[in-house]
Amino acid sequence: MESRDAGEVETHAPATAIVRPERNSIVPPYWQRHERNDSRLSCNSVEAAPTLIRLEDHTDEGSEQCKALWARSVTIDDYVVVGSGTTPALGAYVVWNITVDTLNGSPMKINKRYSDFDDLRQKLVKTFPHSVGSMPPLPPKSVVSRFRSKFLEKRRVGLAHFLNCILLNPEFAGSPVLKEFLFG
Repeated sequence: MESRDAGEVETHAPATAIVRPERNSIVPPYWQRHERNDSRLSCNSVEAAPTLIRLEDHTDEGSEQCKALWARSVTIDDYVVVGSGTTPALGAYVVWNITVDTLNGSPMKINKRYSDFDDLRQKLVKTFPHSVGSMPPLPPKSVVSRFRSKFLEKRRVGLAHFLNCILLNPEFAGSPVLKEFLFG
């Protein structure tokens, strides 16, 4: 505070102070919509303590999330082209050799065709329509390149990614649809 004359006092308000008209004062209608009610406050204008982000460990044996999970990882080790001699003939197809490492340590070996993956994804979409965003798309089909090693390698990586996303998601891991795919 500074005093200029004996009776005058000058005060300085902080730059961040918000000046609002008193509720009893008359406010023009075009200004009324600019006042902020509780639902229109920005996060900068609310002086609240910051919220904390909490991490939960679902790897404990007693966790509900952990009970649904039973696989540690999935790999597609290799593939076999069935029905081919020196060159793939009409009716030839690819069988993918899959290893599922379980949490109890024992690996599970299964063999599946691309059509089995396609059926699995379609059944999962029907069973879990709200979780389509959690299911990656399958790698594309190709009539021309379907037996070329470069194409099959890309497909192997895509199918492995798909299976990891499905088997390691607690929502899908215990579903009958997935069990039918693995054990059927």
